[in-house]
Amino acid sequence: MGFNRGIRRVGFLCCVALTALQAAPRTLAKLSLKSASALVLDQATGQTLIEKQAGAVQPIASLTKLMTAMVLLDARLDPQEILTITNDDKDMLRHSRSRLPVGTRLPREQALLLALLASENRAAHALGRTFPGGLDAFVQNMNAKAKELGLEETKFEDPSGLSAGNVASAHDLARIMEAAYRYPEIRDFTTRPETSIQAGRRSIQFPNTNALVRSSRWNIGLSKTGYIEEAGRCLVMQAMLANRPVLIILLDSWGKYSRLGDANRIKQWLEARVGPKG
Repeated sequence: MGFNRGIRRVGFLCCVALTALQAAPRTLAKLSLKSASALVLDQATGQTLIEKQAGAVQPIASLTKLMTAMVLLDARLDPQEILTITNDDKDMLRHSRSRLPVGTRLPREQALLLALLASENRAAHALGRTFPGGLDAFVQNMNAKAKELGLEETKFEDPSGLSAGNVASAHDLARIMEAAYRYPEIRDFTTRPETSIQAGRRSIQFPNTNALVRSSRWNIGLSKTGYIEEAGRCLVMQAMLANRPVLIILLDSWGKYSRLGDANRIKQWLEARVGPKG
């Protein structure tokens, strides 16, 4: 895949490079993260609060869908146009499961909601497939948007994130998040706790893939998860921590729940050591 996953794991046992406002140096070593790459920024000032191998370029899995959403919304296509999920939208690369049956008809806006909230790969693929010019044109627009944002280490090959060729660094993802946060639809869709659709006579429930959006302890303004084998467990969020807006990027985390554990550790660490803004 052009990189050695094992080498990246070495960083787990190394010290996390940390900088924090109002934090005493003796406290810095107490934060241990299980994500191979991590970055936390003060969104208002750009100040780096936490950094760990944030320049490493690696697969980003379904974090890709933030770019998918921006390209789609930039095109200003009819949100109520009905799309049909077809066999072409099945995952033939990894044969991942989907709760969105072939033959389902839904508005483009609802397909975008499912792609962002539930990380539905068939919905994301259908959005790219039905784009003017088709899937190739959609991916070209994704890469053009990356260049527009000044992302030199980011590349996209598909709109769902199933391809390991969709890569970025944590630093680039912070810029993607900053751009995505300007879209009210993305903020709304990525932070809803759940949604449902009608498929024939059935109502199918889709929970948000990030359980933290359902926690009263968190104030989250944007969220996206991702996973493929090459990328590991990934999570990006915009949230209010220690009375300030922050961007959190966690890539290649060990274990199913480690990215959530890292997010909670970051929250506790910042709230205990950074203190209220101002």
